[in-house]
Amino acid sequence: MKNEWQAQINSPPEGNLKKLAMLVYALQAASLFTGSLTLFAGVIINYVRMDDVKGSWIESHFRWQTRTFWYSLVWMVIGGVTVIFLVGWVILLAISIWMIYRIIKGWVYLSENRPMPS
Repeated sequence: MKNEWQAQINSPPEGNLKKLAMLVYALQAASLFTGSLTLFAGVIINYVRMDDVKGSWIESHFRWQTRTFWYSLVWMVIGGVTVIFLVGWVILLAISIWMIYRIIKGWVYLSENRPMPS
């Protein structure tokens, strides 16, 4: 009984975790204008606070955000390297559209208190 009570005291309220996930979506959205600097800040928050969201519906948002970061990073590097061949511009445009889609979908699901689909 005492351990459960202590765990409740030590764990942050779900509302704060939801706000944190919202902040990461905002940082991801801002990265489209800041040259990806805020994208790194968002994923750092995800990894630092991952234990706090374990077992909650917000964990699915952290996984979604982390996957968005890694796939975006890989394709931004590929697009950046191939930009001299013109195909890089297409890749960079496509990854930007894909990121916008994932940020909006995640934000909507989070606003509705819904977990992200696997």
